[in-house]
Amino acid sequence: MPSPPLAPYITTYYLVEARLPYGGGMVEDWLHPEWGNLRISGGGQWQAAIGAAPLTDGPRMIASGPTSLCTHFTMGHGRCWGIGLLPAGWARFIDAPADAHSDSFCDAFSTKDFAALTGLAACVDANRPDAAAEAARFDAYLCDLLGQRPQSPAEQRIQQAHAMLMNKDVATVGEMSEQLAMSPRSLERLSLRAFGFAPKLLLRRQRFMRSLAQFMLDPSLAWIRTLDCHYVDQAHFVRDFKRFMTMSPSAYAALDHPVLRAAARARAAATGQAVQVLHRP
Repeated sequence: MPSPPLAPYITTYYLVEARLPYGGGMVEDWLHPEWGNLRISGGGQWQAAIGAAPLTDGPRMIASGPTSLCTHFTMGHGRCWGIGLLPAGWARFIDAPADAHSDSFCDAFSTKDFAALTGLAACVDANRPDAAAEAARFDAYLCDLLGQRPQSPAEQRIQQAHAMLMNKDVATVGEMSEQLAMSPRSLERLSLRAFGFAPKLLLRRQRFMRSLAQFMLDPSLAWIRTLDCHYVDQAHFVRDFKRFMTMSPSAYAALDHPVLRAAARARAAATGQAVQVLHRP
């Protein structure tokens, strides 16, 4: 977990290690929609694609914006660090609106938008890996950066809007707008800039992810038992599943999820939530 001053901005520091037989083999999985992330390779080959796009080789440090589609990835023997950015963290550390990078990823070194964070790559030592030391270096770097970066003028509004997304009793844009005392148009502008998507899609994504999180923690559950209370029936959920994961629930359940199942359990133990978009700042 990040230090307390970083808690409004960073979800967790997380490390994936794939230990495969000598001479080859790949781990494959499909990541659900998330907020923005940075991922830093500590050695090993990996590829990724958002939605139905073809897999492409991952650079040493990959920056991804908020997503509304699954991310298909493969990983060879090696290790990869991740740093999750909450919406307020995106506004504080990234020099671009979130919708400029939504549903996409890039080499963090290829654009000035992520220049403030590229120094995090030096915190990973591929020759002498030490997870605790590397996480401590991430934290120290970001704490120092926090003092250098001005707070977004909209940060309080971002936090309030984020709290509305975490509240499962808020089901419509009208309810969200009313509770925030903002016009729907002002809310949409804030939402695109800080969260990457319009509020209607964000509420739909949160509803879907509350359901998927239950399945990730207990795959023995039938889908009907995981459904969020705002789904009117299973067909409604299936439509959302195909929209966000680009496949049916049965197709997803039939796939092996060696990374995501382990990650869901580890994240739930550390933060109380199985998936990043349900993380409370």
